[in-house]
Amino acid sequence: MRTLLSNAPGGPETLELTDLPDPAPGPGQLLVRVKACAINYPDVLIIEDKYQFKPPRPFAPGGEVAGVVEQVGLGVTGWSEGDRLIAMIGHGGLAEKVVVQAATALPLPPERSFEEGSALILTYATSIHALLDRGKLEAGQTLLVLGAAGGVGLAAVELGKAFGARVIGAVSSEEKAEAVRAAGADLVIVYPQGPFDKEASKALAVQFKEAVGGQGADVIYDPVGGDYAEPALRSIAWEGRYLVVGFPAGIPKLPLNLTLLKSCDVCGVFWGAFAARDPAANAAHIRTLFRLWHEGKIAPKVSRTWPLEQGGGAIAHMAARQAVGKLVVTM
Repeated sequence: MRTLLSNAPGGPETLELTDLPDPAPGPGQLLVRVKACAINYPDVLIIEDKYQFKPPRPFAPGGEVAGVVEQVGLGVTGWSEGDRLIAMIGHGGLAEKVVVQAATALPLPPERSFEEGSALILTYATSIHALLDRGKLEAGQTLLVLGAAGGVGLAAVELGKAFGARVIGAVSSEEKAEAVRAAGADLVIVYPQGPFDKEASKALAVQFKEAVGGQGADVIYDPVGGDYAEPALRSIAWEGRYLVVGFPAGIPKLPLNLTLLKSCDVCGVFWGAFAARDPAANAAHIRTLFRLWHEGKIAPKVSRTWPLEQGGGAIAHMAARQAVGKLVVTM
């Protein structure tokens, strides 16, 4: 099989297309022929050794896949050769075949494409955990989503609307704004590109405050970080919840006096650890996501695909913060 390997820390240009023997499933495992592998921001970090987890090299990036069962391991029930599935695997997805744990795989509905299936779980599961468990979002509340045109951003917009919130999306270009409007946001603002000096930061805070309204944002969903964080925090409501999701613009330093003045919470969001610590709660969220997907209230937006041999280009596109919705590598 062909796979795109990281043999040493570095950017996407360091990935090497390699032929390896096909893996074999062990007890409780499935051998899957990968049809599509979604790219996420952790893929940018993991090949540079900047992610929370550092797999032993060589390894292939790519944490969520969709494909077809090719072989069933010993003791596995409920799966047969030819079944279509979705699987979260952490890394290894940029390969023609992978081994997955049967207990964690999910059936891919027959009416859904492999590209859609590969693009569902990480972004929507992160966002539903963030909004409900950490943000305590309720119908009628105001949700501000930064980086709203990215994978997790669009997921947060759609889920916010599905849960009855007033959703304001914030993006860096009019092209991205169009995608967020199409996802159902009540209002979309286009903010300038950072970094910001003191005056520009104040101006951005005013822009956020005007967008969310006089009461402020009950929940702020921030997968961007950097110089955008403090201006957004200044727009939070009394006892609001600020959700820390990611840092492609850099790790911010927040003035904690703002949290005192608004009696607000700054909440970290680490979906992978949540899913491992509370699999029953995560499974309930996944069932909700599949129901909303079936009802048409959410739908992964795959904006661009690459073939396996050009998979590094997909990661580079993600690193450049150019992605609208999801990027997928197809086999």
